[in-house]
Amino acid sequence: MPLFRRGNAPLTSDQRAAFTAAVLGWTMDAFDYFLVVLVYADIAKSFHVSLTKMAFLTTATLIMRPVGAMIFGWWSDRRGRRIPLLVDVAFYSVVGFACAFAPNYSVLLVLRLLYGIGMGGEWGLGAALAMEKIPAERRGLFSGILQQGYAMGYLLAAVVYLLISNFTDWGWRGLFAFSLLPALVSLWLRSRVRESEVWQRTRARHTSPAKILFSATILRRLVYLVALMTAFNWMSHGTQDIYPTFLKEGLHFSGNTALGVAILYNTGALIGGTVMGAASERFGRRRTIIFCAVLGLPLIPLFAYSTALGMVCLGSFLMQMMVQGAWGVIPAHLTELSPDEIRGFYPGVTYQLGNCIAAFNLPIQQALARSHSYSFALSVTLIPVFCAVIALTAVGKEARGVVFGRAPVPATAVPAADSART
Repeated sequence: MPLFRRGNAPLTSDQRAAFTAAVLGWTMDAFDYFLVVLVYADIAKSFHVSLTKMAFLTTATLIMRPVGAMIFGWWSDRRGRRIPLLVDVAFYSVVGFACAFAPNYSVLLVLRLLYGIGMGGEWGLGAALAMEKIPAERRGLFSGILQQGYAMGYLLAAVVYLLISNFTDWGWRGLFAFSLLPALVSLWLRSRVRESEVWQRTRARHTSPAKILFSATILRRLVYLVALMTAFNWMSHGTQDIYPTFLKEGLHFSGNTALGVAILYNTGALIGGTVMGAASERFGRRRTIIFCAVLGLPLIPLFAYSTALGMVCLGSFLMQMMVQGAWGVIPAHLTELSPDEIRGFYPGVTYQLGNCIAAFNLPIQQALARSHSYSFALSVTLIPVFCAVIALTAVGKEARGVVFGRAPVPATAVPAADSART
């Protein structure tokens, strides 16, 4: 397969397994997360709670993700990537499956809090291991594909929901029960991946991860990346989380029609993330992100105010191409900006802290939709967020093509006043 080739040389089986496991792991995380997005109105009816209260389930998951990123990330930098990943996947597989048997809202809320810990550990470790094994000159393409595990998880959730709701009487509980099967496949793949050679070389230098993390330069960069990831996460969750409810409650589309639209716009996400991730290898990480966000801004009226099915499909498809096009750059961008000694901890924590701050997106949009309209809620939250993505990316730096495991990330990769590689 050309995708898995470096020049004339194919990737090794270990490299393919590491990358495939990372994609599948992130897919299953997103699958379980978006199950709640797709069915939180159904769960609300089962447990007799309001939609606003039900929307807090997604917030609870996002709030706990930094905890998982810190726990599993720090562990992986000290003891290696492989074992922490295996433990993490096993943990969130069991918790996700247990959601199918939640007797009430309170128990489900606790389970979603625990699931957030597992979800937070998955991305940082999976991205670090995959990017450390992929050849530097092909990181952009594989970064785009890896991040689209998120869109594939959403797509899989929509397809499985469509099948289960139309051909069984399992309801929303059956969806959570189903999630155990692909999670176990991910666990099996992880067990076949060898330890990161980059981590082994870095560990041999005997440099303290804590000393690296608490240096002024790295802490300043961390603050910048958390701000960037807050804008990024608000952009993605702002265009995704409330949208299925908007289609059903705001535009009064049938459940099947809404799922069809979700399948379509996630196809756009897959295309955008893969193409733009690859493009970032040629044009740069920052230029590619800014390009996508600039094109996304004028799409907001089409995305938020269309009422005819055809225009809704077009607007959502193009919007997710741009949103996930920008996101396709992120696995490579964050891992390249991370020092070798804390690459398990640093990308995941900056990503998930940004996610935590953006976690209140859905309750805010739901409240605005209730007091005004879904179209107003989407547009008034998305316009400033796209502008923030553009501005924050423009003032940042990048370390495209940096060689992992041989030297510390150069000062050229530091944002703000430091000199930049362009």
